[in-house]
Amino acid sequence: MTNQISFLQLREQATALRLAGKSLRQIKEITGVTSNSVLNEAVRGVPPAEWTRRPRAKDDVREKARELRACGYSMLEIAAELGVSKSSASLWTRDMPRVGRISDEEIRARKSANARAFWAVESPRRAIRRQAISERAASDIGALADREVLIAGAVAYWCEGTKDKPYRRRENRVAFINSDPKLILFFLRFLAVAGIDRERIYCRVSIHESADVARAERFWRQVTQLPDDQFRRPTLKHHNPATIRKNTGDSYHGCLVITVRKGLELYRQIEGWASAAMAAPRLTASSSAGEESNSNVAPRGGLEPPTQDPKSRVLPNYTTWE
Repeated sequence: MTNQISFLQLREQATALRLAGKSLRQIKEITGVTSNSVLNEAVRGVPPAEWTRRPRAKDDVREKARELRACGYSMLEIAAELGVSKSSASLWTRDMPRVGRISDEEIRARKSANARAFWAVESPRRAIRRQAISERAASDIGALADREVLIAGAVAYWCEGTKDKPYRRRENRVAFINSDPKLILFFLRFLAVAGIDRERIYCRVSIHESADVARAERFWRQVTQLPDDQFRRPTLKHHNPATIRKNTGDSYHGCLVITVRKGLELYRQIEGWASAAMAAPRLTASSSAGEESNSNVAPRGGLEPPTQDPKSRVLPNYTTWE
């Protein structure tokens, strides 16, 4: 109890001296207290006199930072203006709201404008790079021989054509469908190399009923250069208003279905060509022992067929369509 009364008396005396403008050292000399922790506890909550505060090295910079913040400067702008770190600028001014802070809508608008400006410059650059890669790859291929046309055409048919299934026998029907005019022309070239007369071919447009059917038929007639009597009635797809389709407008021409009459033999040929093209490569004795054979490796890393294969097919000299 005596110690408690003594501390209360000390606190009253120290508080009065603190309010009178005395420093901690002067209070210690007057009260006779030797413990710094006891004296600090006695004057806790009582602000010191201004003359006892030590000036800090960056007090003037701190005041300047608060003035800039009041003028609407951002943290980065304050740091750049005063030559300090962003963390220091934030420590000095984080209790102050930014004057004239932009809204979320303005932030989104600025981001959108920056993105448009970036892609306005970047899109042409990427288009040039894509075109260069495409042209370089096309030059690597060069002109296709008849054998290569048969291989590529058979694989294309196996991707986009009608195939025979155990549950649906279609081996007597050759029908190829696609919307790309270039691929359609290539398939017609494939049929010519395979020895199919153009009179055995008929076409049909498959298109949504909401599109311009007559214009689509004119487009495919111009692409294929086939007479009107080799075009059948178009197939119209039911329009679903709930479906959001991207293939609309003047560039939409639907798909073209190319069918070959009496196609049983051709289908079996396509099946064989495609199976041979997609078959796994044969392994030699050295490759089975862990060493790959490089006899069929092209200079650019692709596989080339042997130049003299006793089992290679000798193609007849088919005449192309005039």
